[in-house]
Amino acid sequence: MEHGSDAPEKPRALVVDDEKQVADAYALRLEGVCDVDTAYSGGEALPTVEEREVDVVLLDRHMPGMSGDEVLSELEERDYYGRVIMVTAIDPSFDVLEMPFDDYLCKPIERAGVRAAVRQQCSVLGYETLGEYFSLESKRAVLEAELPPAELEANEKYQGLGERTTTLERRARRVLEDPDPLFDRFETVEREGR
Repeated sequence: MEHGSDAPEKPRALVVDDEKQVADAYALRLEGVCDVDTAYSGGEALPTVEEREVDVVLLDRHMPGMSGDEVLSELEERDYYGRVIMVTAIDPSFDVLEMPFDDYLCKPIERAGVRAAVRQQCSVLGYETLGEYFSLESKRAVLEAELPPAELEANEKYQGLGERTTTLERRARRVLEDPDPLFDRFETVEREGR
């Protein structure tokens, strides 16, 4: 997003496929839906996720070196907060029951299918993020209503809430298509005890 621009940020996706043409084709299919980065190996994908807040990873299972299954395990180990769509030519078997992905698409996938899957995963991520945001904001609101400002300023956990809720709100607004009514409804709930 450019500085000074009022245009909302788009969701961020990472396409991971060792076949450059395939990765680039999926990236093109997602134009207009989200901002897309590409990685042409599993090893290249992990630093991208570490460096940038990625909302949806489209991950090929069968890659030389670090496979998609290994990338998936590593993402889980690193507590990746986003959604993963396996996009692969490998027919699924019962092993998928134990794998921590959110959707499984078998190649080839048409443009509309990729776009719909990413939009769906963005919505799910948005609502998950919104749930965490509302939970933290309601805790902050009740503390502000009941405790004196000096106590709030002295509490380290309370001080961390503001940064976390700002991050969550920014992300929810980025991945949800029309977040304003959801935030407006939250604001109308009366939480103060006095």
